[in-house]
Amino acid sequence: QVQLEELGGGLAQAGGSLNLSCASSGHGYSSYAMGWFRQALGKEREFVAAIGWTGDNLYYGDSVQGRFTISRDNSKNTAYLQMSRLTPEDTGIYYCAADFTRRYSAASESDQYAYWGQGIQVTVSS
Repeated sequence: QVQLEELGGGLAQAGGSLNLSCASSGHGYSSYAMGWFRQALGKEREFVAAIGWTGDNLYYGDSVQGRFTISRDNSKNTAYLQMSRLTPEDTGIYYCAADFTRRYSAASESDQYAYWGQGIQVTVSS
Protein backbone atom coordinates (compact mmCIF):
# COMPACT_ATOMS: atom_id res chain seq x y z
CA GLN A 1 0.00 0.00 0.00
CA VAL A 2 1.01 3.60 -0.47
CA GLN A 3 3.04 5.03 2.36
CA LEU A 4 4.34 8.52 2.94
CA GLU A 5 6.85 9.10 5.71
CA GLU A 6 7.82 12.53 6.93
CA LEU A 7 11.17 13.09 8.62
CA GLY A 8 13.04 16.03 10.04
CA GLY A 9 10.64 17.88 12.28
CA GLY A 10 11.50 19.17 15.70
CA LEU A 11 12.19 22.36 17.56
CA ALA A 12 13.69 25.52 16.15
CA GLN A 13 14.12 29.06 17.35
CA ALA A 14 12.47 31.97 15.63
CA GLY A 15 14.59 33.05 12.73
CA GLY A 16 16.08 29.59 12.37
CA SER A 17 15.67 26.80 9.84
CA LEU A 18 14.40 23.26 9.62
CA ASN A 19 14.29 20.79 6.77
CA LEU A 20 11.60 18.19 6.21
CA SER A 21 11.60 15.22 3.89
CA CYS A 22 8.83 12.94 2.70
CA ALA A 23 9.53 9.55 1.17
CA SER A 24 6.80 7.75 -0.71
CA SER A 25 6.67 4.01 -1.26
CA GLY A 26 4.33 1.17 -2.07
CA HIS A 27 3.08 2.46 -5.39
CA GLY A 28 3.93 2.03 -9.01
CA TYR A 29 3.38 5.58 -10.16
CA SER A 30 6.28 7.06 -12.04
CA SER A 31 5.15 10.68 -12.04
CA TYR A 32 2.90 12.54 -9.62
CA ALA A 33 2.50 15.72 -7.66
CA MET A 34 3.39 16.16 -4.01
CA GLY A 35 2.37 18.73 -1.48
CA TRP A 36 2.97 19.91 2.04
CA PHE A 37 0.25 21.08 4.38
CA ARG A 38 0.26 22.04 8.04
CA GLN A 39 -2.19 22.29 10.85
CA ALA A 40 -1.77 24.39 13.95
CA LEU A 41 -3.60 23.55 17.14
CA GLY A 42 -7.21 24.64 16.86
CA LYS A 43 -6.88 25.72 13.24
CA GLU A 44 -7.78 24.26 9.88
CA ARG A 45 -5.25 22.50 7.71
CA GLU A 46 -3.33 25.03 5.61
CA PHE A 47 -1.60 24.68 2.27
CA VAL A 48 2.15 25.18 2.49
CA ALA A 49 3.72 24.16 -0.81
CA ALA A 50 3.35 21.79 -3.74
CA ILE A 51 5.49 20.58 -6.61
CA GLY A 52 4.84 18.93 -9.93
CA TRP A 53 6.71 15.90 -11.22
CA THR A 54 9.46 17.71 -13.06
CA GLY A 55 10.10 20.19 -10.28
CA ASP A 56 9.49 23.09 -12.64
CA ASN A 57 6.07 23.96 -11.26
CA LEU A 58 6.21 25.13 -7.68
CA TYR A 59 3.38 26.52 -5.59
CA TYR A 60 3.50 28.21 -2.19
CA GLY A 61 1.05 29.43 0.37
CA ASP A 62 1.09 33.17 0.96
CA SER A 63 2.38 32.84 4.51
CA VAL A 64 5.50 30.90 3.50
CA GLN A 65 6.31 32.46 0.13
CA GLY A 66 9.92 33.56 0.08
CA ARG A 67 10.84 31.62 3.22
CA PHE A 68 10.14 27.99 2.34
CA THR A 69 11.43 26.00 -0.61
CA ILE A 70 9.95 22.78 -1.90
CA SER A 71 11.96 20.36 -4.02
CA ARG A 72 12.02 16.70 -4.91
CA ASP A 73 14.35 13.89 -5.87
CA ASN A 74 12.43 11.52 -8.11
CA SER A 75 15.15 8.89 -7.97
CA LYS A 76 14.38 8.60 -4.27
CA ASN A 77 10.62 9.22 -4.47
CA THR A 78 11.22 11.96 -1.93
CA ALA A 79 10.03 15.52 -1.54
CA TYR A 80 11.71 18.10 0.64
CA LEU A 81 10.65 21.26 2.40
CA GLN A 82 13.37 23.68 3.41
CA MET A 83 12.03 26.13 5.95
CA SER A 84 13.91 29.28 6.87
CA ARG A 85 13.22 32.48 8.79
CA LEU A 86 10.85 30.51 10.93
CA THR A 87 8.36 32.24 13.19
CA PRO A 88 6.21 30.86 16.02
CA GLU A 89 3.28 31.01 13.58
CA ASP A 90 4.95 28.21 11.62
CA THR A 91 4.37 25.85 14.53
CA GLY A 92 2.13 22.90 13.74
CA ILE A 93 1.95 19.40 12.41
CA TYR A 94 3.28 19.19 8.88
CA TYR A 95 1.85 16.64 6.49
CA CYS A 96 3.07 15.58 3.10
CA ALA A 97 0.63 14.31 0.51
CA ALA A 98 0.71 12.68 -2.90
CA ASP A 99 -1.62 13.29 -5.83
CA PHE A 100 -1.34 10.56 -8.44
CA THR A 101 -3.86 12.25 -10.74
CA ARG A 102 -1.56 15.12 -11.61
CA ARG A 103 1.82 15.05 -13.24
CA TYR A 104 3.21 18.45 -14.15
CA SER A 105 1.01 20.68 -12.02
CA ALA A 106 0.11 20.41 -8.35
CA ALA A 107 -2.93 21.42 -6.36
CA SER A 108 -3.18 23.64 -3.31
CA GLU A 109 -6.46 22.12 -2.13
CA SER A 110 -6.08 19.33 0.37
CA ASP A 111 -9.02 17.39 -1.03
CA GLN A 112 -7.07 16.83 -4.24
CA TYR A 113 -4.59 14.61 -2.43
CA ALA A 114 -5.61 11.03 -1.79
CA TYR A 115 -2.57 9.90 0.15
CA TRP A 116 -1.15 11.45 3.29
CA GLY A 117 1.68 10.91 5.70
CA GLN A 118 1.16 10.65 9.44
CA GLY A 119 2.43 14.15 10.03
CA ILE A 120 5.41 15.51 11.90
CA GLN A 121 5.58 18.16 14.58
CA VAL A 122 7.38 21.43 13.97
CA THR A 123 7.69 23.80 16.91
CA VAL A 124 9.18 27.27 16.65
CA SER A 125 9.98 29.05 19.88
CA SER A 126 10.11 32.81 20.19
